Amino acid sequence: MTGLARGGWLSFGLAILVVALDQIAKASILGGPHLVAGESADLWGPLRLTLVWNPGVAYGLFRSDAQWPRWALAGFELAVAVALAVWARRAEKPLTAIFIGLVMGGAVGNLIDRVRFGAVVDFLDVRGLPLPLGLHFPWIFNLADSAITVGIAILVIESLASPAKAPP
Repeated sequence: MTGLARGGWLSFGLAILVVALDQIAKASILGGPHLVAGESADLWGPLRLTLVWNPGVAYGLFRSDAQWPRWALAGFELAVAVALAVWARRAEKPLTAIFIGLVMGGAVGNLIDRVRFGAVVDFLDVRGLPLPLGLHFPWIFNLADSAITVGIAILVIESLASPAKAPP
C-alpha cells in the first residue's frame, strides 16, 4: 500500500479530533465540577451532567467486576480501530471517510478510558429529554459514544442511498 486515499486523511484527522475532544471533555468532568459517581449537576434545560463509570458496553451491558471483560472489551475496541484504520487508507467517498473517522475516534476514546480506569467515563445525561408517548431517553453517554452512533448512522444512510451493484 502506498499513501493514503483522499478520504483517509479526512478519516484520520476526524478520528484524532474525536479522541482529543472526548478526552478533554472527560478530563474536565473528572477534574472540573467534582462530581462523585452517580451525582448530577444541571447543564441546560433537561440536560444534566451525571458521572457514571461504565465497565460494560453500550447501556451498561456485560458489566462485570472481573478483569477479563475489561481487557476483552479493550481488545475488541483496539481491533475495531485497527480494522477501521486499514479501511481508512482506501476510503474515497467523503461519507465513508466521515463514518470511519467518527467510529475509529470513538473506539479509541473509550479504549483509552478502559485501559486507564478499567471503565468508560460517561457523563452526558439526557434522561430528562422527552420522547413521544411520554417516554424518556434511558441512558447516560459520552462524546465517544456519540461519535460512534453518528458514524454508524452515516454508514446506514450511505448504504441505503447507494445504488446496489448488480452481480457480475
